[in-house]
Amino acid sequence: MAPSERQLTTKICGEVILRNKLLGIDEYKFLLKSVVGSGMGEETYAPSMVFESREETAGLADALLEMDEFFLDSIQKLLDRTKIRAADIDVLVVNVSMLATSPSLSARILNYFKLRDDVKVYNLTGMGCSASLISINAVQSIFKSRKNVQALVITSESLTLNWYTGKDRSMILANCLFRTGGCAMILTNKPSLKNRALLKLKCLVRTHHGARDESYGCCLQREDDSGRVGFFLGKNLPKAATKAFVDNLKEISPKILPITELLRFAFLHLIRKALHKWSKSAAGQGYGRPMINFKKGVDHFCLHTGGKAVIDAVSQSLGLSEYDVEPARMTLHRFGNTSASSLWYVLGYMEAKKRLKKGDRILMISFGAGFKCNSCLWEVVRDLDGNNSVWKPMIDGFPKKDLTNPFLKKYGWIQGEDADTFNGVDDPRFVLD
Repeated sequence: MAPSERQLTTKICGEVILRNKLLGIDEYKFLLKSVVGSGMGEETYAPSMVFESREETAGLADALLEMDEFFLDSIQKLLDRTKIRAADIDVLVVNVSMLATSPSLSARILNYFKLRDDVKVYNLTGMGCSASLISINAVQSIFKSRKNVQALVITSESLTLNWYTGKDRSMILANCLFRTGGCAMILTNKPSLKNRALLKLKCLVRTHHGARDESYGCCLQREDDSGRVGFFLGKNLPKAATKAFVDNLKEISPKILPITELLRFAFLHLIRKALHKWSKSAAGQGYGRPMINFKKGVDHFCLHTGGKAVIDAVSQSLGLSEYDVEPARMTLHRFGNTSASSLWYVLGYMEAKKRLKKGDRILMISFGAGFKCNSCLWEVVRDLDGNNSVWKPMIDGFPKKDLTNPFLKKYGWIQGEDADTFNGVDDPRFVLD
């Protein structure tokens, strides 16, 4: 976890926005709405270059520093906690979507921790927020052909070189959503480590709609008209996400739900279809679209914190309660969207709240550029106390009842301004105390 000095408070956010001289009243109103509606609080983290006012001039060294800060701290803590030596790692998988270096980031880790010469190394880039489960799937495939393997999986994201400094709304939105974070974990198929495991992977399903132009182009890294690099989020993103989500659920549902629930859904679907064919008016009387009850096969739902709208949409689609989505909402509020690693912060919340008991089943759902929807089911193999969770020091303060972002109180006056009378950054109400 990054130090508290790297938290994006309302004051810091205001300073960052005002440093961008390309923005006007329309962009300020858009950012106000985006920040307030993001679901995030004042304790999320950003790269050091943001606090040094160097968004415009950050370079490769800054991006590597961002990665090193996470790699060196998290990996060492993981090895110390598990009492696994770096020399005992057989496979290394690293996924950081927005930074590709040579040598690779995985080679950087191999060099620092002095892993063995015969370690199998995989470096994944460009996979977006769903990259964690892609890394898990890669290790899963390796386990099918090799026994007694210990794999180190690293998932994080690089924001430094992708912090957008222009005024394109579809690209500046990413600054309001993505935050610094990451996770390191050990996966193994060694029978001797079975009693030390936390979770057991039951199944994993990947859905990729990259062959569809509208899905491929809905979120991507690009340059704006001025040549400024950033991450574009298109208006058709929700539609692309929905299609990928539906297709993914169709494939994973038979793998995780009891046959009784599948038969119930099929029966209701046939009844509704028959009634609709017989009489459209009759079909609408008490026979709404049937829904699968995923709680028949799942105890906990670990949702990607892509934003408040993403959590709301998935919750509605799956018929989840506020208790079910509390871990995702609190993770978004406290840590923001940390890209591929966000799932593990959500899982950490469940663990710290002591929700995870032996035999419980956890459904993970992630979305990513491409467009992709990946999901998997884990089984908890022993009661988890959460003592090693990143949430441990703060968990007693959650869930928070009031998730109102103070940005609205401080800058809400912008909503009543117009271009003709607005004084810009010289307006005294912009004084940051």
